[in-house]
Amino acid sequence: MQVPAPFEYQRAKSVDETLALLQRFGDEARIIAGGHSLLPMMKLRLARPEVVIDINDLHELDYVRQEGSELRIGALTRHRTLLESELIGRFFPIFHDAERVIADPLVRNRGTIGGSLCQADPSEDLSAVCAAVKAQAVIRGADGSRVVSMDEFHLGPYETAVGPGEMLVEVRIPVWQNAGSAYEKVERKAGDWAIAAVGAAVSLNNGRIADAGFGYAAVGILHAHQVEEAVRGKEPSEELFAEAGRIASEVCEPITDTRGSAEYKRHLAGELTKRALRRAVARAAGREA
Repeated sequence: MQVPAPFEYQRAKSVDETLALLQRFGDEARIIAGGHSLLPMMKLRLARPEVVIDINDLHELDYVRQEGSELRIGALTRHRTLLESELIGRFFPIFHDAERVIADPLVRNRGTIGGSLCQADPSEDLSAVCAAVKAQAVIRGADGSRVVSMDEFHLGPYETAVGPGEMLVEVRIPVWQNAGSAYEKVERKAGDWAIAAVGAAVSLNNGRIADAGFGYAAVGILHAHQVEEAVRGKEPSEELFAEAGRIASEVCEPITDTRGSAEYKRHLAGELTKRALRRAVARAAGREA
């Protein structure tokens, strides 16, 4: 039977207490919320923290609310809350698309947006979603808070900008006008990690794409600024969707693994970009719920 290496357990009651514990134990400590990423790694002894800090009592980080022109999501917000939130569905249906294909109800009941983003798995869905909607991450430490973009937050596979003694506390998303968004994913079985997945978000102005965002999972990139530049200011059409897909296929950097060949994933990146963009435009134009 696989069991973790011995560790000390701490249960924090507030963000301030969590930060104090992180300062006290340094690099030897890891935060746990849902635990669906950390616990399997600990059982395999790929992760061997000396201290595990449980933050499930940090209800101050469990919220979804609108503040001015931003939607704000606490880092401890569960997948199920994101799936069921009317506010999120109204502004960003891409979250509902993604949450329907993330794991299973057991995982969605416990897993959190903060845990998903901080795991920084290249095949993780919410990182692609947040990249598409141009979200920002609020990182808090003993010296205060700082706000970074998703590009700045994700430094590479399994690596983020959250430093020693810091924690992710909030995700902020600008609310676009006349906007639509969608998420497309190909997986081997329901709830599995993506073979390839694409999120798209657009805003329309006078029948043209005023702004756009694209996020990717499992194809070697998180963001595709070249695709955004190609569609911005253009009138939506099947020709434009095809051009966006072609560029996505060119700029992605997939690898061959047990889920498929690099060539297959490159093809999927292009096809899913077309589908996600088409649905995002339809939603922005009010042609699809």
